[in-house]
Amino acid sequence: MEALILAGGKAKRLRPITDYIPKSLIPLNNIPIIEWQIRYLKKNGIDKIIICTGYKTEMIENFLEMKNNFGINIGFSKERIPLGTGGAIKKAGSRIKDKSFFVLNGDIITDIKLNELIKKPNSIASIELKTKFGIMEIKKDKILQFREKEEISNMWMNAGIYHLQKEIVKDLPKKGDIEKTLFPEYAEKRKLNTKKFKNVKWYSIDSFKDMEECSRVVDKIIKPV
Repeated sequence: MEALILAGGKAKRLRPITDYIPKSLIPLNNIPIIEWQIRYLKKNGIDKIIICTGYKTEMIENFLEMKNNFGINIGFSKERIPLGTGGAIKKAGSRIKDKSFFVLNGDIITDIKLNELIKKPNSIASIELKTKFGIMEIKKDKILQFREKEEISNMWMNAGIYHLQKEIVKDLPKKGDIEKTLFPEYAEKRKLNTKKFKNVKWYSIDSFKDMEECSRVVDKIIKPV
């Protein structure tokens, strides 16, 4: 199987770090996010990865060339101007050889099993929504207890991991995000599926707090190859 990693963004919320290095090279326990993701994909049976880059592409290429020990085919699809997630997938999709492929957002650390996601065409991995804030249990305006970052049952969010048929590439925009263009259109036509994952580890590295929290557990989520 083949996979795309979407790693072209500037990650402005993580400045000033991302003024100097791309988000993919931000270290978690001294290992860059991109390396954790490659380890994850390899463990899930992926043998070819195309990394969609734009911002500071050369730094990502140089790091992976220096490592050169993943035992997996890694290529690059470079954007001269930002294309959005949909445009990036469309550009890289012409190089996909298989009938279907996976897409992974470039800031996701997880233990979601891809062999479960592959069972449905054009599917989005979904996880139960977690609150970012403490929850209060209230009765008659009295606070009974506090609960931190609880999962909200039966409220599902996009986990940033997709299994797509190659034929979808022709419908993608040349520029724009897949989440705002093609996905709503496919959902309306009932052409989009999901696989629900409960009790999985999942982190999106969008803030310094995310980096800190993920660093505590990443070695357990994705163990060395």
